[in-house]
Amino acid sequence: MNVALAATHHDPDGRLYAQMVRAFPRLRQYFDSIAILLTPTSAAQTQSWLAQADITLRVAPPDEPIGHLHLGRWRRGAVDLALQAFPDADWFLFCDLDRVLHWIEYWPDELMATLEGLPAADVTVLGRTPRALASHPRAQVATESLVNEVFGRMTGYGWDVMAAARGLSRRAAHLIATTSRDDSIGADCTWLLLAQQAGLTMVYRATEGLEFETLDRFTDEVAALGSAEAWIERFDADLRNWLMRVDLARTVIAALAASKAQ
Repeated sequence: MNVALAATHHDPDGRLYAQMVRAFPRLRQYFDSIAILLTPTSAAQTQSWLAQADITLRVAPPDEPIGHLHLGRWRRGAVDLALQAFPDADWFLFCDLDRVLHWIEYWPDELMATLEGLPAADVTVLGRTPRALASHPRAQVATESLVNEVFGRMTGYGWDVMAAARGLSRRAAHLIATTSRDDSIGADCTWLLLAQQAGLTMVYRATEGLEFETLDRFTDEVAALGSAEAWIERFDADLRNWLMRVDLARTVIAALAASKAQ
């Protein structure tokens, strides 16, 4: 079985540089090939290191829009990059690089088991266990749970769909790359609707490794505050973070509503 990683990466401050360098040797052991779509605003040292890392790397043009209204475009682009670069790949894991770096460092056996299980269906929806979901800030848990509720009411699937990780057969990857038109974060759900409409098989797997990974970027701040819990409490105390998360949820639900209306 030939498995490729298709990842997006955005690290403007280089906060994940050390973790990336540290984890990459193991990533190479887990994946037959790696494709990364990198934002042009990522740190220069990140761009330079990945450029010599013997992977397929595409740095997006300087005018490529970044933000949740464009996440679907980025994620589709990463899948397409891997699809075109690796004609021998049978299976793909799409996952934002920050998440897969955390996963392979803290839950390596689970990641390997997940990859070995990809042939179970065309699409493996990778979500979070109750513990892993609860590890996130409350602003994220509350709003993503709302999306999960709406998705479940629309499809009948009681899945956690907002972890932005998917196992894909080559057929599923081709479907997404060629037919998805959702450029927003709504693609986290609308990809699944496309697969359902195309008659592709889908399964769900709850994981521990998709726990809150953002703290990996802020180890200095966590140390200064005294604990991860203090960092998360500070995040939740900022109403701007709630506004951002509500807007993300609204964007996804709007994409679902638009798909249902078609």
